[in-house]
Amino acid sequence: MKFLMYALTITVGLMAQQLSAQTEQNSKMVQAEEKSKLEQMDLKSKNDSLSYSMGVLMAESIKQQGLEDLDIDVVMKGIKENLAGNATIDVATANQMLQAHIMEIRKMAEQKNAEKGTQFLADNAKKDGVKTTESGLQYLVIQEGDGATYPKATDKVTVHYHGTLIDGTVFDSSVDRGKPATFGLNQVISGWTEGLQLMSVGSKYRLFLPSNLAYGDRGAGGAIGPGSTLIFDVELLSIE
Repeated sequence: MKFLMYALTITVGLMAQQLSAQTEQNSKMVQAEEKSKLEQMDLKSKNDSLSYSMGVLMAESIKQQGLEDLDIDVVMKGIKENLAGNATIDVATANQMLQAHIMEIRKMAEQKNAEKGTQFLADNAKKDGVKTTESGLQYLVIQEGDGATYPKATDKVTVHYHGTLIDGTVFDSSVDRGKPATFGLNQVISGWTEGLQLMSVGSKYRLFLPSNLAYGDRGAGGAIGPGSTLIFDVELLSIE
């Protein structure tokens, strides 16, 4: 994981907007609004906007890596001196230092999340209706289905789901998007593969996944940290 490359390599997708039906007057209104926004931020040129955008993306990268405690003034000093060709630390050394520090942060986060998850699951197992399988998967039946049609691990299923962390933070939801998801049951995290096979068509279960049945110590993106226990409300709509 090379933070420097991550921070400075930006893939910008320029979405082509088809405005053939828009009148010239509407186009001018849009341009005026954009100009007003730039002036309010004191961004008076295209280069100002690009420069500001670079800062926003670098800041987002810093947050995602858990590096909010960095001294931003020193970060700016490193940028300026590297651009001028007189940086005190070379790129290879900088990458090594940052990778080592990020790994340390991830290990601490994993331990913290794992401890919270273990306590949550221990308390959750005592609640009415919650069942625990041999693997450690916990589930709560919200609604039973037809009781006749169950998926196999090799089947493709269509579901609606709503995923949260144990603190209630939503990280993904087909329900919120208003569009069910279809996937092979052997192509997802193991907690899903196991949990969905307990459900018949029409069922709705709440699945509680220990981190080893979810994304483990690697996490997933910025929302799901390493060692995270996950909760999914899943409705099995159909089996292919």
